[in-house]
Amino acid sequence: MTYVIGIDVGGTFTDAFATDEQGRVHSAKSPSTPPDFEQGVLNAVDELAAAAGLDTASLLRDTSHICHGTTATLNALVTGDVARVGFLTTTGHADSIMIMNLEGRYAGRDSDYVKNMTRHTKPAPLVPRSRIREITERVDSGGEVVVPLDEDGARTAIAELIADGVEAFAVSLLWSFSNPRHERRLRELVHEQAPDAYVGLSSELSPRIREYPRNVTTIMSTQVGPRLRDYLVPLRAQLDARGFDGSLLVMQGSGGAITAEDAPARAITTIGSVLTGGLIGCRNLGRQLGHDNIISTDIGGTTFLVGMVVDGEPVKSTTTVLNQYTISTPTVKVSTIGSGGGAIAWLDAGGNLRVGPRSAGARPGPACYGAGGVEPTVTDADLVLGIVNPDNFLGGRRTLDRGLAEKALRERIGDPLGLDVEDAAAAVYAIQNAQAADLVRNVVVNAGYDPRDFVVYSFGGAGPVHCVNYSRDLGAKAVVVPLGATAATFSAYGLATSDVVLAGELSDPANFPVPAESMQRAFDGLEADLRERMSAQRLPFASIQVDREVDVRYSMQLSEVATPVSAGRIDEAAVAAVADDFDALYARLYGAEAGFRAAGHQLITYRSYATGTLPVRSELPQAPTGSGGPRPHGRRRAFLAHEQGWQDVDVYHYADLRAGHAFSGPAVVEADTTTLAVPQGTDAAVDHLGNIVLTSGKA
Repeated sequence: MTYVIGIDVGGTFTDAFATDEQGRVHSAKSPSTPPDFEQGVLNAVDELAAAAGLDTASLLRDTSHICHGTTATLNALVTGDVARVGFLTTTGHADSIMIMNLEGRYAGRDSDYVKNMTRHTKPAPLVPRSRIREITERVDSGGEVVVPLDEDGARTAIAELIADGVEAFAVSLLWSFSNPRHERRLRELVHEQAPDAYVGLSSELSPRIREYPRNVTTIMSTQVGPRLRDYLVPLRAQLDARGFDGSLLVMQGSGGAITAEDAPARAITTIGSVLTGGLIGCRNLGRQLGHDNIISTDIGGTTFLVGMVVDGEPVKSTTTVLNQYTISTPTVKVSTIGSGGGAIAWLDAGGNLRVGPRSAGARPGPACYGAGGVEPTVTDADLVLGIVNPDNFLGGRRTLDRGLAEKALRERIGDPLGLDVEDAAAAVYAIQNAQAADLVRNVVVNAGYDPRDFVVYSFGGAGPVHCVNYSRDLGAKAVVVPLGATAATFSAYGLATSDVVLAGELSDPANFPVPAESMQRAFDGLEADLRERMSAQRLPFASIQVDREVDVRYSMQLSEVATPVSAGRIDEAAVAAVADDFDALYARLYGAEAGFRAAGHQLITYRSYATGTLPVRSELPQAPTGSGGPRPHGRRRAFLAHEQGWQDVDVYHYADLRAGHAFSGPAVVEADTTTLAVPQGTDAAVDHLGNIVLTSGKA
């Protein structure tokens, strides 16, 4: 028997999912163990083995690969626990990382902040001026060497940084993407003096035009590369000691995996890896259900995540922003707010009720965990409202204390606002639902799409509790709650069914029309490099597919739109199609009359994706069928929606439901790792895979 395992490390829980070539699936959930997250991974593997009826060694021995979504790089950047980095750049450009261009003042901030110029501040530089060295060299925009590399001066600069305790070197020279020779030589010079030093080159990490974001990407990747290596090496050793001899893969923000051996060298690509598993799961489940357009919504213990699948593929972005720094690397587009089950409810200075972004996390967790938490959370509110069964949390493995939840809500929210504890819980519930609805609406509408063309997928431990409330005003076709074997481990399912995806890109700005042979030459170079990197993954791919795109803009604009390019040999018709496709994309994003074709087009950056499909793939199995209507297990008093308030609701056990069963709200469905709230006016049906499909019924 050959297994594939997906492991998703969240701030509160670590989820695991296993599938084999015969379609059998198993899942498990275990508390995360910050700051030593690898222990939570190992615990989740133990739980997964038990769910499969195996000992850990037997499961791991029969596993072909593990795909792991890790928080190691993101946590390192957020907390500042990064390597001590020295920065080497071209003479005259040492201050670019301090100047930051204009975008350093507003990147990633909301519109209200951007419009208020008096509030603008720049974040602290990624590297202090004392650890930056200018290197005498110069390459022009065409890749010609104008000033040779001063190797003696470079050796001196490297020696000074080593003496200053630098453990990693970020190298970003002017126009390095046109000619990387000087950067590669600097890496050799670093290793002459410090053979084990980590070195990141901009020509490999971000070969794009625009100096500032290229510097940012290179420095941040170099800061976290050693930390990712220090996390993965012992994790791999501990898995090996337990019997694992397959491949350990790490999910990237681009939506595909990379081997653990290769990941530290391109550490920046793993930023957001834990955010993408659910979106990949939506794509794969959507293929089974025939859904091409999906809004992915995931409420875990810490965050609420929203992404989109359009025409069968996740929506991607060419950049992402973290702490006001623009990172230039392809990534699946996922928006997030701190509004998970562990989000803390609190009162601001004006006495207004807020929910999140702070989270109780895994330790101490919500007040109802009884582990020392005293601040009320969304989970505490869900418990007080009768939605969550205190005796069925995590399938009964943890008993929740309603009294502690009520105490926290009363003391921190109810008494200051003059509310009883149930009204305080209802207020927290309403705010969480409203915040989630706002994010979903903004993500979909701002991307130029109509929510009525989509199906909402809702997962995560707390997603099914809130999904009807945050989806009701969208007008989406339906809400699908992926249950069955995936339940609240859906992101881990996405990881287990993911592919290996490598991206290559290169800036070569030119005015349109570009000669077909020039475009072909650019893609040929990228794809030759991708083939080498795919071979270096040392994995038995069933197939490899290459997709292309190019960033296009109207002349004199500052931003581009990634535009698909056809496969195969590129001729003049294919080049002309790029301009036509860009105009259509631009009109959809910004309005039918927003384009200005007469200004001309500019092609800026070429990009290729190589997708390696792994041989062990499994579709979710069919659920057992049933006849007649399902029987409620019981009834209880609960608050599922503000329109109806408190009601007596039917309680179903998910284990008793069968494909073909249908029922209407008000009801709750208790699964081992989540609870589904079905308010009055909502119809529920179990599909052939065991998912519950929700549609608007009669109020």
